[in-house]
Amino acid sequence: MSKQFKTRHQLYLSADVAEKLEALAAKPGASKSAILADAVQAWLTRRGTKELDDRFALRLDRVSAQLARIERDQQILLESLALFIRYYLTINAPLPEPDQAARAVGRDRFQAFIDQVGRHIARGGRAFGQEERDGGQPPSHMPAAGATPPEGHSRPGERP
Repeated sequence: MSKQFKTRHQLYLSADVAEKLEALAAKPGASKSAILADAVQAWLTRRGTKELDDRFALRLDRVSAQLARIERDQQILLESLALFIRYYLTINAPLPEPDQAARAVGRDRFQAFIDQVGRHIARGGRAFGQEERDGGQPPSHMPAAGATPPEGHSRPGERP
């Protein structure tokens, strides 16, 4: 078993700290050197932890702020969607059960919507501000508001 090299230090301790150290060292298997070495090691470890906290605190604060903005934006988006759905359901009359043509148009429009969302997500695009870039026109594969339905189909609530 090899001996570990140790450096000698002279320390000045206050009387109350010296008394506590004597009391701890009086226990079997304890020495002043071991107690002081453990205490210094613990203090250095805590100090190192504080330095890490200081180093990463700014970055963690930024990440927390970004997450807070994402959460706020998500709440705005959910509230907007809920209000839109409520408005849409309020102004549109329900379709009569036998109106299969209107239901087919609805399915086609819904599929076009889902396809458009998929394309936007795949290319990383954003829908906000899209109308300004496109001159106020909807994408060519989606029907414009008020556009005439395809042949043989009618708008919801209309009879063919």
